[in-house]
Amino acid sequence: MRNVLSALALAASTLAMAPAAYAIDFYRSVSSGPAEAIPNPSPGFSVASYTLDGMILSANIPFQDLVTPTIDAHIHCCTTEPLTGTAGVAIPLFGFPLGVTSGSYSQTFDLADPAVYSPAFLAAFGGTATDASTALLDALTENTAYLNIHTTQYPGGEIRGFMVAAPIPEPGAWAMLAFGLAGLGVMGLRRHLQQSVENLPTT
Repeated sequence: MRNVLSALALAASTLAMAPAAYAIDFYRSVSSGPAEAIPNPSPGFSVASYTLDGMILSANIPFQDLVTPTIDAHIHCCTTEPLTGTAGVAIPLFGFPLGVTSGSYSQTFDLADPAVYSPAFLAAFGGTATDASTALLDALTENTAYLNIHTTQYPGGEIRGFMVAAPIPEPGAWAMLAFGLAGLGVMGLRRHLQQSVENLPTT
């Protein structure tokens, strides 16, 4: 019975730790040609993920099957209505793969750094990173920021997708549970070894 209670206690403490690990906000954008402001029949698509930890925005953007090679990519902000409309460039995606129809992009942005933003976006929000970041964070909450990938055939954007809040990734929760179960295994092994030592014959 003591072992069962110990197992339950450790599992509970592991799950209790999870909210602290999830002080990060998660977002996703599903981009396609039909989702452009002027829809197009491109077969290209992207399912991108983003994490926001304080002022650090991390982007992971795979893309494939574009009709023609990439020429640029941006995060745009802020439309006047959620999930529709157009807006100027907020964050240029420096280093985005160019001249390709498929690929991936990963980058981290410090939203407290004014150099992250396009000059026009920065100027539109008081010229400071504080005001620009506030506008972008509000846009993420309001679904008025989007990813746009531009190509030679569609310089205005071949695929785009609005950035929306995503649920906490399940694999992370399972990883936390696995960590707790591993701890149970270690506890059991230590107890077994201790009992083995105690049962050794004395001379």
